[in-house]
Amino acid sequence: MKSEFNLHSFLPFLMHHASEKVSLGFRDIYRDRYRMTRSEWRVLATLGQYGALTATEIVTHTGLHKTKVSRAVFSIEQRRWLKRCQNENDRRLHLLELTAQGLSAFRALCDAGVTYDRKVRDFLGEDDFKLLSGLLTKLNDL
Repeated sequence: MKSEFNLHSFLPFLMHHASEKVSLGFRDIYRDRYRMTRSEWRVLATLGQYGALTATEIVTHTGLHKTKVSRAVFSIEQRRWLKRCQNENDRRLHLLELTAQGLSAFRALCDAGVTYDRKVRDFLGEDDFKLLSGLLTKLNDL
């Protein structure tokens, strides 16, 4: 009996492959310029966007596993792009914050991200890009 299921039109399959394709295009930029991993980029971007956070808050914002956040924080700290500040209310917690160098790298990568986003918008066309963005936002609420 032939199944009506088609893997190549199955939404999770399509979304995963499209996401990987788009992500890999931007990965080439942060990997080539800064030799960063995806986790490092996501941690850097989260701190750049939200300011000082705990590692637990970074996990919440990024969806990364705590061990990946820990490794990324360690690596970014080794570059001197991040500093730890002890939380005055709870000495067990450390707030993580980008240094001036970290902010500079974040801003440069944001500029590259805007350029990459423009490339994707141009490829899809503005109407399809807006439609796709709206649908993805809606799916995130599922």
